[in-house]
Amino acid sequence: MRRLKKKIYIGLVSSTVLVLAIVRCVNPSVVRVYQHPADEAPADTAAHSVQNLPVAESLEVNEADEPDSSQGCSKLLYLAHTPTRFVTDSLGKIVKNRIYSVGSFRKEFPDLQDVQIVSARKWGVSPVKDREQAEHRKDELVYIGSNPFYDIDSRMNRSIPYLVPRASDLLQKISRNFLDSLAVKGIPLHKIIVSSVLRTEEDVRKLRRYNQNASEESCHRFGTTFDIAYNRYVTVQHPDSAERRAVRNDTLKWVLSEVLRDVRQEGLCHIKYEVHQACFHITVK
Repeated sequence: MRRLKKKIYIGLVSSTVLVLAIVRCVNPSVVRVYQHPADEAPADTAAHSVQNLPVAESLEVNEADEPDSSQGCSKLLYLAHTPTRFVTDSLGKIVKNRIYSVGSFRKEFPDLQDVQIVSARKWGVSPVKDREQAEHRKDELVYIGSNPFYDIDSRMNRSIPYLVPRASDLLQKISRNFLDSLAVKGIPLHKIIVSSVLRTEEDVRKLRRYNQNASEESCHRFGTTFDIAYNRYVTVQHPDSAERRAVRNDTLKWVLSEVLRDVRQEGLCHIKYEVHQACFHITVK
């Protein structure tokens, strides 16, 4: 009798396992493999959705998790440090996002001087006379040296690396989102190059002698404006690792244009596509 019951039990268990195996093969999505939070793929604030593929999580930041403004922490800087979020398919495999670029650089980034100067005057400092006076204005400005997210152009000699905190946070967000976008698109990491920042009135006078685009009422005088080169980038390369594969500047420019379009559509800045200077001219809003 006991042997008979044992055979019946084993038969039922075997049948159940077989049915579950068939269900999983037919519809793998019904089984969710547990993943420890520390091992989860980080989130991407710049990732684009992929058609017909589910996104791992919502890209929104909960209000309860946002910094308290009374602590002096910028929400923009907080968002710039959110972890990368990858897009996955139904099997949990990371999907490399496509590169879309923008339809027209001129149409997507049309903000001229008369538009940008309004925000520059609203959020910026009073113009600095020369380099010597700039040394006494550092309590109003933030130093922006080369760091893991972006590089300051070594050839920059007509401006100094200082911005108002609001503009510094915007630059941090853009540079972080650019690296995130490269990661989710499967492109070797590169850093953007900031080619121009705060200009003193003396810098503007000298620049106007040979640069036809330099305005006497330059937004760069207020510490709210910076230029990002679109034809030069810095490859992120470990000194002891194999050389990274080459990436065309046009490819990097297309990815950067997607990031800049998004921050402009968020209402965070004005952007002008500069042809002769080969840069995106950006003023914080």
